[in-house]
Amino acid sequence: MDEREFMAAADAELARIEAALEVASTSGVADFDFETKPGGIIEIECENGTKIIVNRHGAAREIWLAAKSGGYHFRPEGGKWVGTRDGEELLAALSRTLSEQSGVRIAL
Repeated sequence: MDEREFMAAADAELARIEAALEVASTSGVADFDFETKPGGIIEIECENGTKIIVNRHGAAREIWLAAKSGGYHFRPEGGKWVGTRDGEELLAALSRTLSEQSGVRIAL
């Protein structure tokens, strides 16, 4: 996958994440805010002040997730973004870390 293909795939996945966060944040289940920043960055802030950062990393051709529980890297495989360490899918990992940090079960 060249850089152009990666950027298109990563941007599509970040847009999907943004849409899922919008639905979850307006559902009233959990209280968090999120902001999309230039350069392929989504910053999520939970009510308790903790943050989760999701960003594309062009040099590594990965999407990175930073949370209280650690840092996670995801690569595109078979139309999905999977963790380089354990194969966990990106949206599942984001749901898990957001649930842990917010104290409320959130499924994206």
